[in-house]
Amino acid sequence: MESMDRRKFIKRAGTSAVGLVAAGPFIKSGFAKDSPNDRVNVAVMGIRSRGQAHAEDLARLKNVDVTVLCDIDERLFPETVALVEKVSGKKPRTETDIRKVLEDKDVHAISIASPNHWHALAAIWACQAGKDVYVEKPVSHNIREGRKIVEAARKYNRIVQTGTQSRSSSVCQTAMEFLHSGGIGELYMARSCLIKARDSFGRAANSPVPPGVHYDLWLGPAPWRPFNEKRFHYNWHWFWDTGNGETGNTGPHNCDRARWGLQEYEHPRKIQSLGGMYLWKDCDQETPNHQVSVMEYPDGKIIQLEVRGHYSNSEEGILQGEFFYGSEGWLKLGGNSWQSYFGRKNEPGKGMGSDESKAQAEKLDLRGTGGSPHFQNFIDCVRSRRQQDLAADILEGHLSTAMCHLCNIAYRTGQTLVFDSENEKFVGEGEDEAEIYLSREYRYPYVVPENV
Repeated sequence: MESMDRRKFIKRAGTSAVGLVAAGPFIKSGFAKDSPNDRVNVAVMGIRSRGQAHAEDLARLKNVDVTVLCDIDERLFPETVALVEKVSGKKPRTETDIRKVLEDKDVHAISIASPNHWHALAAIWACQAGKDVYVEKPVSHNIREGRKIVEAARKYNRIVQTGTQSRSSSVCQTAMEFLHSGGIGELYMARSCLIKARDSFGRAANSPVPPGVHYDLWLGPAPWRPFNEKRFHYNWHWFWDTGNGETGNTGPHNCDRARWGLQEYEHPRKIQSLGGMYLWKDCDQETPNHQVSVMEYPDGKIIQLEVRGHYSNSEEGILQGEFFYGSEGWLKLGGNSWQSYFGRKNEPGKGMGSDESKAQAEKLDLRGTGGSPHFQNFIDCVRSRRQQDLAADILEGHLSTAMCHLCNIAYRTGQTLVFDSENEKFVGEGEDEAEIYLSREYRYPYVVPENV
């Protein structure tokens, strides 16, 4: 598939092979009036860590009610219920099964912060139930799931936002405007550094399921296995059945900014990845804690992603950020600032410091809500029904998440892989082994269907 510019990408996203159909009951109810007085009722799925932040940020927005908190661990409810009630003055009810939440006609949208292996199924079920969706990164556990969310969003005419908050950052937006205007000349490469030291989490024997934990619901689409606390809260990131390693955890943010900067609106063509589980031998982690991946696009541009999970130096003062390279200079983006450099002597050019970005953010928060601009963008689009106004539409999320999946597949197969972006399949040497990782075996009834 030949490279697409942004306009063609948007056009294609809105007129994909999965046709748009009439909107569901949510629109027919008249809710889509573009009025700030229209109240949006939101449910939050997964409230232990990131989901608690979802609940708090959404509860701070004007005319938004967090009406339901959903989690498989009942022990988490008291703290987050109290937090939402403190912020909003309203007490949400609780549910353990997302299906019961989706049956509630008074819930307009759902915010998904569950473990990765639940993201796609919950998002698809929500679209089918006529709900709008905010889904955390990675939007899927595998590439096929990501495509199915896009298909469901388009088929049911749902507003589906991806949790790549950089898209709503004034710092990132101004950096991208500078890059896209030719600020450092013709771009040819982006390099992401993801330096996030983590200690060993050790080992534990299998044990009984703790009281209040609905373990079958937690496993959902994943294969059944005995409960083990080291594979449960947060540590699920480091096991392939439920997570995608650091490359798939924080990596989608990095890949999204790198792809955004290079204006790539398709999948990479060639992928390589090397790494391993280094140093910590006293835990059962399956995913690598050091991984270096390289992706090449059909137009020849390259994106590199380096993940370091051990103690390490920063790069140019950046632990998590991007470096963009052009014909006239380079640009670093990270730490809530960006700076360009030019020529052989690396002479400083335009940039935006952290103090400037803070002032810019304060200017942007004219609503006085105190909430996240990325959530505000989602809610604004829920009201207006304008998918094109989303800062991070699900198709953007799918492309950036798929980059991480492709890196992990290259790592797991040990192959340099070639990917057909148009058909989302591997071609050439290693394709049979790599194809296995494009989807997964699902545990009934938690199945992502072929026809959404």
